[in-house]
Amino acid sequence: MADEKPPENCDLVSILSEVEDPRRAHGTLHKIEDVLTIALCTILCGHSEFTEMEFFGELREDWLRGFLELPNGIPSHDTFRNVFSAISPSSFLEAFARWTGSVRHESDGEIVAFDGKALRGTKRGGKNIRTVVGAWAVDAGISLGQMEVDGKSNEIKALPPLLEFLDLKGCIVTTDAMGCQKEVASKIIEGGGDYVLALKGNQENLFTDAGEYLDGLIGEGLEAHVTEDHQRGRVEVRRFWAADMVEWMSGAEAWEGLRSVAAVELECVRNGKKTKERRYFITSLPPATEKIARAIRGHWGIENSLHWVLDVVFGEDRARARTRNGASNLSAMRRLCQNLIKREEQYSKWSVKKRKFAASQNSKYLEKLLGLNLGA
Repeated sequence: MADEKPPENCDLVSILSEVEDPRRAHGTLHKIEDVLTIALCTILCGHSEFTEMEFFGELREDWLRGFLELPNGIPSHDTFRNVFSAISPSSFLEAFARWTGSVRHESDGEIVAFDGKALRGTKRGGKNIRTVVGAWAVDAGISLGQMEVDGKSNEIKALPPLLEFLDLKGCIVTTDAMGCQKEVASKIIEGGGDYVLALKGNQENLFTDAGEYLDGLIGEGLEAHVTEDHQRGRVEVRRFWAADMVEWMSGAEAWEGLRSVAAVELECVRNGKKTKERRYFITSLPPATEKIARAIRGHWGIENSLHWVLDVVFGEDRARARTRNGASNLSAMRRLCQNLIKREEQYSKWSVKKRKFAASQNSKYLEKLLGLNLGA
């Protein structure tokens, strides 16, 4: 998939029709693109339950027939549940990435943050919470795709296949400490990208060497790149340092592309109290401190720019779909909806919540989000 270049202006409904239909052809009443498009519209309008998808379809059936066939009317809520539970997440990822690739304007040095997110509504009894690992294009503000973590594994196993799937040529990939693995670094370099990976105790020797090396240089006066933020009585000062000459570090030769190490110190003053914390990173970039600083700060923004929106605006934390692939596929659909809203420029100053409300009240605006031109 990373080598494919989708055609310009891919039609979203046509792309959804290419999702592999898991149902037996005999007895299937509703087309896969009809089921998925109605679900997409429902989520764009602020609702996500399967019963709400059926109700939305019934209320807007005349409008939907303007671009969907609906050969046997509106699917039931059981049909929505069964389809989302049965669709292969990898098939949905292919469709997701194809559409995203058609609207994504890549730029050299694009920051792509990979991070895990718990689907808290999936917890039931003694079972673990389901988790997905997603890719977020920081400057564009859109999701590039996601992959569910195997219930018996962790984020480390989901990262390499997702990295391999996406086109990351020319991008700067960031991860938290969980993603600081040799296989992850290799996949990024093989895909033509660069990386900035957070160091912690899971790479104990490298973490210790990097910390001692940078702390010594900082003590000798290594120049820092400094940023300062003021908000609601809170002052945050960040100092970034970077240095090369890392060949001597423990196991450095095993990290493909490794060129530099970096440190960031966050000093926070609030209500007269000061806190200070220093973190360390390895990177395939040269020690250009401002460039590395942009990547680190971009990664931190994923919590507010994506996770907060999914939980608070799209209600992901409250979502109760648990059967088979339902939670993962609905999570991917919410990210697709966030992309559709984000790329709409006319009302870009509106909040995501306000744009969802507008979509629920105005069919023309919903058509605009979907990229439809029914009046032509």
